[in-house]
Amino acid sequence: MYVRRFLALSLIVTIAAFANTAFAGDAKKGKKVFNKCKACHTVKAGKNKVGPSLAGIVGKKAGTVKGFKKYKGLKGAGWNWTEAELDAYLTNPKKYLKGKTGKKSAMVLKLKKKKDRDNVIAYLKAN
Repeated sequence: MYVRRFLALSLIVTIAAFANTAFAGDAKKGKKVFNKCKACHTVKAGKNKVGPSLAGIVGKKAGTVKGFKKYKGLKGAGWNWTEAELDAYLTNPKKYLKGKTGKKSAMVLKLKKKKDRDNVIAYLKAN
């Protein structure tokens, strides 16, 4: 009985530790990576460009940035932008959205390097 409890607790601690480090990016480095995104996005709340403002995007429901009406692929999305969702999306936005909603993404930029995705996600979390 105690062995099972110990193993279960050990598993929970391991999962929690992994969850905290899986997206351990550097926000300062992420700001540099975000320079690739600046042509279409900003992190200023309420200021949309060709793409929506990404201020407070981590944890926000996809396709719901106030004042941004150009959503096509994300219209009616039923998920929140978690770190995992952002990581998958930033890897290949068109493929991700096609598989998730059957719709197309207007976003063309891909962040192929995991460290770049982790860093930009850390930057977005800080903004």
